[in-house]
Amino acid sequence: MSIQDISSAVAALRRAEATRTPRGRLTREWEGLDLDTAYRVQDALVARKFTAGLRQIGWKIGLTSKAMQDALKIDTPDSGVLFDDMLFETGSTVPEGRFIQPRIEAEIAFVMGADLGPAPTRDDVLAATEAVVPALEILDTRIHRADPGTGQLRVITDTISDNAANAGIVMGNERHAPDAMDLRWVGAIVTRDGVVEETGLGAGVLNDPPMGIVWLAERLATQNQVIRKGEIVLSGSFIRPLEAVPGSRIDADFGAFGQVSINFS
Repeated sequence: MSIQDISSAVAALRRAEATRTPRGRLTREWEGLDLDTAYRVQDALVARKFTAGLRQIGWKIGLTSKAMQDALKIDTPDSGVLFDDMLFETGSTVPEGRFIQPRIEAEIAFVMGADLGPAPTRDDVLAATEAVVPALEILDTRIHRADPGTGQLRVITDTISDNAANAGIVMGNERHAPDAMDLRWVGAIVTRDGVVEETGLGAGVLNDPPMGIVWLAERLATQNQVIRKGEIVLSGSFIRPLEAVPGSRIDADFGAFGQVSINFS
């Protein structure tokens, strides 16, 4: 993709977000859209959001579970940028029409207490983490999940270009020391309107949630970036995405780890 192509893709994604109208696959228009180019599109999209006055508050990591990677025929996670307008308080309500077709994932959020170097170990991640927090990620996509014309599903390079389908984050009130428990065994029961829809354990995230942060730090190092003190990092979902239909309430019960919920008007 040329610089002009990337600019066109970013404009199309921003238009889809502004109008709440998803568009067709970028990979249908630009067949040469590979992983590196997809992150270039994402970087350009992020730059436009900075210009519009938004502030970065962290990162999200996606596609960390083996099941999701197998479904998309990939062997790597992906990542996107969290902005300040994406943050919702637990128990709050998402206004009608805010998103196109939102879905929910349950995750462990890492609040960083120090910068994280470019090649960290698991222990380095824990040492740099101020707290781990129960969280929900709100996914949304400015690209059709399935192309209306062909029925072909979007692929990882479509998703990465679209800021990894990032839309929102809901943080619980409970904060824990990162080494206070085995995060592999931190799990959640996720309900929609009181009905259990999904359950999962932290081990679904690369076998150990801190390893998602290791992967992100290594990826960012290729672009001379680091995870900064004060940033929030969503380490990856350990449940399948749950549809957040209008009028619904999503609750995630992490047991002793905490609770988090979000309503959709």
